[in-house]
Amino acid sequence: MKTLLVEIGLLISLSSIALAQSPEIKFIADTLVVQADGTYEAEPDLATMTFRIFSQEKELKKAYDAASQSMQRINALATNNGLKKEDVSNGVLTVVPIYEGERKKRARSYYVQSEMVLKIHDFARIGPILDGSVEDGVADFRSLTYSLSDEEAAKKQAVAEAMRRAIGRASIALEQKGQKLGGLRYMTVDVQHLIGVAQVQSLDLSNEPVEVSANGGLFDKKRVAPPPPPPPPQPEKISVSASVQCAFQIM
Repeated sequence: MKTLLVEIGLLISLSSIALAQSPEIKFIADTLVVQADGTYEAEPDLATMTFRIFSQEKELKKAYDAASQSMQRINALATNNGLKKEDVSNGVLTVVPIYEGERKKRARSYYVQSEMVLKIHDFARIGPILDGSVEDGVADFRSLTYSLSDEEAAKKQAVAEAMRRAIGRASIALEQKGQKLGGLRYMTVDVQHLIGVAQVQSLDLSNEPVEVSANGGLFDKKRVAPPPPPPPPQPEKISVSASVQCAFQIM
């Protein structure tokens, strides 16, 4: 709940003893302190898609090559949908050897994984990218987030709105007493977190690799393909709020 706090500063007389004890303290007289809130809303203009790349094979080279090819296919999918190179972030491929029993023995298989992040400005491209990733079976879709590409600009707008309200309220308060608003003596600014950032995530599948073996038995089964990603959510407006506290001189 927004509140407006208007405090009228009082003239304060200081004794010579108090000044001698704390000469560094400065008391401000004839001051009006006002607190106000401001909000700025904007349509999101940036979507962030995250994919997890994975591969597991008995031979390290095959596992690494398969993961590399998956990353290349995601890159190709991004390029075909108009994304620029700077909008695609390729993570580092990491290798996890899978042992059976003691680690002194040779690894039975190798699990290679990484993460890719796509920055999308044209939201019409989200659907084709999701569909293409599922059809090719290249990776796990992890999340989709809508946000603002320039959050700092939105914060400045919220602060400006809060400042306009503070000046307006201070001016009206002083007009009632026939006084005028003077210069700004000090102010504090607090910008709140973004509100309304939409995110959808895929099902939380286990990140642990599945053992594969050509000898039959329990570890014959390969990793089950993940379910198709949910449809993209409709982005909502994103709001940024700011609060200012200002001390104005009373003329």
